[in-house]
Amino acid sequence: MLEGTLIDDDGIYPAGTYLRNPPGSGHQPSAGSEGALLFVKLHQFQEGDAKTSRVHTQDSDWLCGFIPGLKVLPLHQYESEHVALVQWAPNTQFNPHMHFGGEEILVIEGTFHDEHGAYPAGSWISSPHQSTHTPFTGSDGALIYVKTGHLPTQHKTSRLEG
Repeated sequence: MLEGTLIDDDGIYPAGTYLRNPPGSGHQPSAGSEGALLFVKLHQFQEGDAKTSRVHTQDSDWLCGFIPGLKVLPLHQYESEHVALVQWAPNTQFNPHMHFGGEEILVIEGTFHDEHGAYPAGSWISSPHQSTHTPFTGSDGALIYVKTGHLPTQHKTSRLEG
């Protein structure tokens, strides 16, 4: 949930809630009185992965990241696939690294950077298996949704700026 409130058969989900409904599950969603803005990613499940998740990220305990300036909230893990929110402090520089199984990023707040460009809130970055980059943030920091380890080896790079 990016903004507003979503309501369904199982509960009320304010902004910041991570919902994950596997294929074959059903619900009847509606928006709260202020409306709702959602990020929906369909057809994202690996065969055998049928876990339903409800994470209230505003009330969760974030972990220290690999380097100072990063906080991480794991959302889901199945085999090689990892999904998390990562809060980047302003002016944080990460190490150059490679993604086995690819990486997808949604920039939720701030601006995320790497040597390929600057990505403001609303940008979607999809990078293939064995892609490399050196990400960093500027003075506004960033909050990103990141999913790694799930893309097929023939996946191509794509970037959509918000």
